[in-house]
Amino acid sequence: MTVGGALAAGVAADEALRDPRHYHPVAGFGTVAARLEEVLYADSRLAGAAYTAVLVGGAAGLGYGLRKVPGAITIGTWTVLGGAGLRAVATRLGDRLGRGDVDGARELLPSLCGRDPSVLDGGGLARAALESLAENTSDAAVAPLLWGAALGLPGLLGYRAVNTLDAMIGYHNDRYENFGWAAARLDDVANYLPARLTGVLTVAAAPVVGGSPSAAALAWRRDAHRHPSPNAGVAEATAAGALGLRLGGRTQYRHGVEMRPVLGDGRPPEPADLRRAARLSLVVELGALVTVVALRRAAPRLRRSARAALSPAGRTGRRAGRRVPPRA
Repeated sequence: MTVGGALAAGVAADEALRDPRHYHPVAGFGTVAARLEEVLYADSRLAGAAYTAVLVGGAAGLGYGLRKVPGAITIGTWTVLGGAGLRAVATRLGDRLGRGDVDGARELLPSLCGRDPSVLDGGGLARAALESLAENTSDAAVAPLLWGAALGLPGLLGYRAVNTLDAMIGYHNDRYENFGWAAARLDDVANYLPARLTGVLTVAAAPVVGGSPSAAALAWRRDAHRHPSPNAGVAEATAAGALGLRLGGRTQYRHGVEMRPVLGDGRPPEPADLRRAARLSLVVELGALVTVVALRRAAPRLRRSARAALSPAGRTGRRAGRRVPPRA
């Protein structure tokens, strides 16, 4: 099976099976990371960089060692993707809010993000779930597909290690301001291109949820740079514009309160919007799959063209084809 076919099979497996309830490999990685933190932690960037290098290098190295195992890329894709599970949780949360079951919705929120559900009302829960789904469409769906297409199994596992470490230690607080610096910066780099691909696909997919591509593009251009994350801002702003909503504002985490900039200029999210957001997320993920498979198929042809253009024969041909003005 080609890498593109393996990625597609992994997406299908994620939709059909979602995440395993027990013994999830990403949760296992998190357990290893937490135990290693107890050994290597120090309040310094150097210690955090070493910690990050060991874990990301180990995950990518494992992928390299298993890269030729039949079905490894398909299983790896299913393992690192989180789109289907996130969409299912967000949809259930919206349904509970729609029935007035705020406590039930609070129980589901920790599966989506790290905000404190106990301080959120129905509107706050809907906004938190929608923002998390928009950001994770990039982090948990588009980015793994892009890195898997580029680097195969090492890219899949290495990227998931980076993103998981950012979620664990990439915080601005007393413990992680220095130790988590390397993980947070590496996550910014790893998600730079995926976030922008997510933005492009969200703009294109806006009509699927009754939105306007121009409104999504405007929110990206006007609002995304205000977000503290250079990547989450793109995903959340374009989703807000595509859905005709307004995101941002006071955001309560367990480590403290952050005031987030306003993204979009529509109304605040309502419970029913979470189903629309889930549909938008699915279309963006499928669009990313088609895009990366097409790019991977086109890559050999592009490399041959580039080599031909840079070869001595190619340069000579270009020089021979130039028109030389006659001497006076």
